[in-house]
Amino acid sequence: MTGSWKITAYASKPLVHQALLAHEEETDWDPEVILSGREETPQTPDDWVLEAWYSRKPVQADKAAVAALFGDDVPALGIEKLPDEDWLTISQQGVKPIHAGQFYVHTPDYPPHGDPAVCSLSIPASQAFGTGHHETTAGCLAILTAMKRSGVVARHMADIGTGTGLLAFAALDLWPNALATASDIDAICAEVVEFNAAENHVAMGPGNGQLAMVIADGMDDPLLQARGPYDLLIANILAAPLIELAPDFAEAVPPSGHVVLAGLLETQEAKVRAAYRRAGFRLASRLVNGDWSILWLRRRRA
Repeated sequence: MTGSWKITAYASKPLVHQALLAHEEETDWDPEVILSGREETPQTPDDWVLEAWYSRKPVQADKAAVAALFGDDVPALGIEKLPDEDWLTISQQGVKPIHAGQFYVHTPDYPPHGDPAVCSLSIPASQAFGTGHHETTAGCLAILTAMKRSGVVARHMADIGTGTGLLAFAALDLWPNALATASDIDAICAEVVEFNAAENHVAMGPGNGQLAMVIADGMDDPLLQARGPYDLLIANILAAPLIELAPDFAEAVPPSGHVVLAGLLETQEAKVRAAYRRAGFRLASRLVNGDWSILWLRRRRA
């Protein structure tokens, strides 16, 4: 594809994280525009760059949309035309595979892991936060692996805010006979999950060992409610909706059931844990990956 362009913003790691989170909440974002964030260099881990990739020349509205992600602290934005190469391939350069728990997450540009004991999952790097390369998703993969190794049994499970479907795929690999449901508020995720499921040989459908996909706001969906209660519920979203959903999750998870929460900064952890403590959950374990907290909670017995 020719005519590839890029908008670039250099900023601190927290500012780029803030922009990526704002992008996740942006419902009107053009799905053709790919956004990514990374370290500027390995030697400067606190200096980050945010890149927006276009198959056309960006207009002023595009620049304003990127600037809006930073709120009141907007860095200088640069626009450049790229060589006549596949812009999606360019956007994925440098995104190396990651190994988290028993999972190996890679882009289609890389081969699967050679060890049959490791589950390889192929997710395009252009698919933002659900790829496994963000600390929250990688942390969830590690926590889920630890849960399985500790003897947790999941027969009914749900991945709320599934995005790419990655965490649902991982959970089905760990508990292959479970009745699994994935949901997201964004309708485009249905196509994304179906595509990624086919690429990773995950069966879509309503039965045990298959993945059922619904578009829903939180737990507000008849199928989500009918397929519960859930002895494992995963939600890698953001702190504010996690707090808001605590009572709904408590209704959906029986005593001794498990929830995995992510998408919250370590500075937001106290408020999230307080909301879930009030809803009847206790902390089983936690993991901090970068600036992010990943929580494993259990519903207390009545």
